[in-house]
Amino acid sequence: MKVLITCPPMLRAIERFRPLFAARGIEITTPDVVQILSEEELVTLVPQFDGWIIGDDPATARVFEAGQAGRLKAAVKWGVGVDNVDFAACKRLGIPISNTPGMFGREVADIALGYVIALARETFSIDRAVKAGGWIKPAGISLAGKTVALAGFGDIGRNTAKRLLAAEMKVIAYDPFFKPAPGLEAVESAVWPERLEEADFIVITCALTKENRHMLGQRSLFQAKPGVRVVNVARGPLVDEGALVEALASGKVHSAALDVFEVEPLPAESLLLAFGDRCLFGSHNSSNTIDAVERTSLKAIDLMTGFLGLPTS
Repeated sequence: MKVLITCPPMLRAIERFRPLFAARGIEITTPDVVQILSEEELVTLVPQFDGWIIGDDPATARVFEAGQAGRLKAAVKWGVGVDNVDFAACKRLGIPISNTPGMFGREVADIALGYVIALARETFSIDRAVKAGGWIKPAGISLAGKTVALAGFGDIGRNTAKRLLAAEMKVIAYDPFFKPAPGLEAVESAVWPERLEEADFIVITCALTKENRHMLGQRSLFQAKPGVRVVNVARGPLVDEGALVEALASGKVHSAALDVFEVEPLPAESLLLAFGDRCLFGSHNSSNTIDAVERTSLKAIDLMTGFLGLPTS
């Protein structure tokens, strides 16, 4: 059996997993992927393989149709987010597929809290100034007693809430499937964008759907408290970057920490770069720890092995 892997975190640690694939009778192909392969590249590649472990690539109906016309038998989406994968097409074509949920809620939540602290105390600005020979001392804000509008209360959202509550912050969660969680009884629930005017921070951890694209846009930012700080560790299109640029320019948004963007990598012409002194940028990397990559990759291998009907060892 031949399996294509296009997930960058798994590819970067692939030597750890080669023996596991080999022991299960799987030959793997590991192309050089920085972020994603194009749809055109995938239409050519995928039909050559029995299985495909997907990263953030455009796993469209066209790609799966080409795969089915070739030898594709199964697919696994590495990680939690599935907005780039046409699951309906897989169902229609009879291709077994699954993601790997619940693998790195703690890791992403760690980054979310780190971004909240960085924006509150402007640690990134201090770092840049000291490296440039300066010695600035901006007065930040304390976390205790501040309110966070937390979009998403799944695994990542709950882990983020746990950390925010430990910092003595108030948390208002926005999730259409909100359910109280043990140990998180202090978390309040609201319907987006209600109560945004109360929030000192907006932290986005939810999945991207057709319904919530640009959920943080002109309307919600207008409603938000002046000087609000924005964190996004979920998916770039959840934030209308044009509206965010306007809010940063007007001072409505004090600062932003973004691990994800509408277009990735962030284009050199992005207007967000003009606010580099008030923004902290990531590289869609919040889940990437040695531990989480191994845990998620092992889950992906087990799923793929099962789909292909191969022995586990």
